[in-house]
Amino acid sequence: MSATTTTTKALLEAKSIEAGYGASQVLFGIDLTIGAGEVLALLGRNGMGKSTLLKVLTGTLAPMRGSVHFGSDAIGGHKPDAIARRGVAIVPEGRHVFPNLSVEEHLRAFARPRPGSAPRWTVEALYGLFPRLAERKANAGNQLSGGEQQMLAIARALSTHPRLLILDEATEGLAPVIREEIWHCIATLKAEGEAILVVDKYVQRLLPLADRHVILERGRVVWQGDSAALDADRSLWTRYLGV
Repeated sequence: MSATTTTTKALLEAKSIEAGYGASQVLFGIDLTIGAGEVLALLGRNGMGKSTLLKVLTGTLAPMRGSVHFGSDAIGGHKPDAIARRGVAIVPEGRHVFPNLSVEEHLRAFARPRPGSAPRWTVEALYGLFPRLAERKANAGNQLSGGEQQMLAIARALSTHPRLLILDEATEGLAPVIREEIWHCIATLKAEGEAILVVDKYVQRLLPLADRHVILERGRVVWQGDSAALDADRSLWTRYLGV
């Protein structure tokens, strides 16, 4: 099932992805496309295959069948470091900041300007995006709140100057006021033309941010469309998202 969508030049394209763990298949013929500068929301209840799909896209799980292209490169089955070097950065669920590195050390240690262009996400620019991190720049990762760790994880990913930023469970477990800061960050990145794949359960907040939405159910794409179409059919929310 799908709604009318606008065709966008593909930055990332996954076709007919089947994947799983051992004899247990989780994904069944997934097609997914993200355009340059597009924000795509990946939706679905827990256990429907979202995390498995992200593992395929970032190289931590090889697909059983199907292909993944990033730009003109075939990346399906490539190692995570090779995919990261091509410009895919993920902010993983759980953040995974280093407890003994300071905020500033995180941002400087992982910085990787994109070849042929001036650095966009300098330490100073990242502090501008997250002023709270500037206030905590000497603090170690284990001295930050959960919300501050999420900000740091996003800033660390941006310091690599990705062509595609993936946010897995972008606001999971965060206080409402911190969630709003993350939503504001995503809106800012969208306005600046960053391509983003975001997984989150707060559909209402995703509507003004995402250009398109893809819903997974039991490892299959059951609906895709733009925000206007998703907003207009609230039966999708209860049927597939438990909202």
